[in-house]
Amino acid sequence: MTYDLYIGDQTFSSWSLRGWLMFEKFGLPFNTHLVGLYDGTMTEDLAELAPARLVPVMRTHDGVVVGETQAMAEVLAERHPDAGFWPKDPAARAFARWLVAEMHAGFSALRGACPMQLLHQYQDFTPSDAVLADLARIETLWSMARDRFGADGPWLFGDYSLADAFYAPVAARIAGYNLPVSKDAQAYVMAHLTDPAFQKWRAEGAKKSYDPVPYAMDLTTGPWPV
Repeated sequence: MTYDLYIGDQTFSSWSLRGWLMFEKFGLPFNTHLVGLYDGTMTEDLAELAPARLVPVMRTHDGVVVGETQAMAEVLAERHPDAGFWPKDPAARAFARWLVAEMHAGFSALRGACPMQLLHQYQDFTPSDAVLADLARIETLWSMARDRFGADGPWLFGDYSLADAFYAPVAARIAGYNLPVSKDAQAYVMAHLTDPAFQKWRAEGAKKSYDPVPYAMDLTTGPWPV
């Protein structure tokens, strides 16, 4: 019952990170296929998966193709009800779904100004008011999840859930651009950065070099925080 997962470059593809974590963190068997997101071959690489045109996209063992991370998440949770994708408590599960939906559709200022990159930390990036507003909203959601449901572990709902998979790229952006967040939010960011799955993903991305580097900014850089 092995899945095929098609992803973009690990150093830069935030959507692919979410998709990959759905398999890696929940113990599902899968084969990874790297699509040429920055090599100009993405259309060709996804041709047999029509109508998919973006990464990530998965193919089930019985040939069903599913794109878009939110749809992928629901299909996997449906097929593997005991894997722990969602919190068991109904109220927690409802809130986790809310957080996932808002992440999938929102925070455009943060996404636009701070493309995910796992190479280094920008030391002197200045966030706009719109980015700060996105960060404030994210912190509100994180703190409410942690206060209401997350006391028993380091993740938003205690145990790792789809909500954490969806917010992993946000944690990477906060780290990569040295964005100002509270002590509690920073602790949650560090839970992602020190997670073995996240570190495995970043190590795979580091095997590939780029010239020019996508999304490079003329700013002072420092080492990656972990």
